[in-house]
Amino acid sequence: MGAAGQLRRRTRARTPPSRAESRDDDDVSCEACGSGDAAAELMLCDGCDRGFHIFCLRPILPRVPAGDWFCPSCRSPAPARSKSAAASSAATARKPKQFPLVQTKIVDFFKIQRSPLAAASTGSSEAKKRKRKPAGALVVSKKKRKLLPFNPSEDPAQRLRQMASLATALTATGAVFSNHLTYQPGMAPRSANRAALEAGGMQVLPKEDVETLSQCQRMMERGECPPLLVVYDPVEGFTVEADRFIRDLTIITEYVGDVDYLRNREHDDGDSMMTLLSASAPSRSLVICPDRRSNIARFINGINNHTPEGRKKQNLKCVRFDVAGECRVLLVANRDISKGERLYYDYNGSEHEYPTHHFV
Repeated sequence: MGAAGQLRRRTRARTPPSRAESRDDDDVSCEACGSGDAAAELMLCDGCDRGFHIFCLRPILPRVPAGDWFCPSCRSPAPARSKSAAASSAATARKPKQFPLVQTKIVDFFKIQRSPLAAASTGSSEAKKRKRKPAGALVVSKKKRKLLPFNPSEDPAQRLRQMASLATALTATGAVFSNHLTYQPGMAPRSANRAALEAGGMQVLPKEDVETLSQCQRMMERGECPPLLVVYDPVEGFTVEADRFIRDLTIITEYVGDVDYLRNREHDDGDSMMTLLSASAPSRSLVICPDRRSNIARFINGINNHTPEGRKKQNLKCVRFDVAGECRVLLVANRDISKGERLYYDYNGSEHEYPTHHFV
């Protein structure tokens, strides 16, 4: 098949055409912006053959899908529309149905061990201990400071709204809640998750920080969730913002999902996969796949911190740690975060997979 034939494969990014081919390809342009530039990020719909930039779609696609792809117009059951209508639908997203703000439903959805109201009445013993810590501890240099547990909202009604927002996003994406790495039959077994296999080694999470991570997990099990809201943005899709002030070095959440070998996911269309283990032997490398089981980490957006604007917006750091011999991925605040501020972490560790220059 010639180069012109390869162009019609929507599963691959276009390669710049040769002079002999350019005459045939000049008519390929994006229905949303009208430009034929950025050819490597211009894909064609498998239904109508029209072109769309991955960064002109709403929500933005982080990369060209490996499988068949259909534009919003072809995915819709409505009658065929004009090109202008197709471009308009590509720029507009439907707001998801809200999860019921009912305590019993939220308790069941998250499998909370006791109700948020009961947790609020007794209060978190860990939170009380944090309040008694002297302010002088903040003077210690950043390199020597320990990770901090997230500080849940005191108002139980506010926590219910936060959990309902996450339940809305998980339900809309067809996922169920999980706050741990999961190992499914036919995928990578837990025995494959060995930090010792990491190429170049992996930093060990100190004992004090391991306890802080466990504390965060215990709070979540009681219904004391991180002070975060999942909101729907027509441009970014689901995204996460702080619902109260968050201090630097606070553990926001662990990145969780099904663990699988990278070799099994090389052609996966999922845009939320996270590296778990980058092994010296590529066949042993692992990824986290949050498409079926996940927590709020899945909805926190990436950012390109190679630009001044990206560095300004980035407020989280994604770090992999050796925890008791296993690889774990944590999202940690890398500066103080104000209430209402959206959360972004750096995707540039996989910049060849994620076109982060379109995320700013």
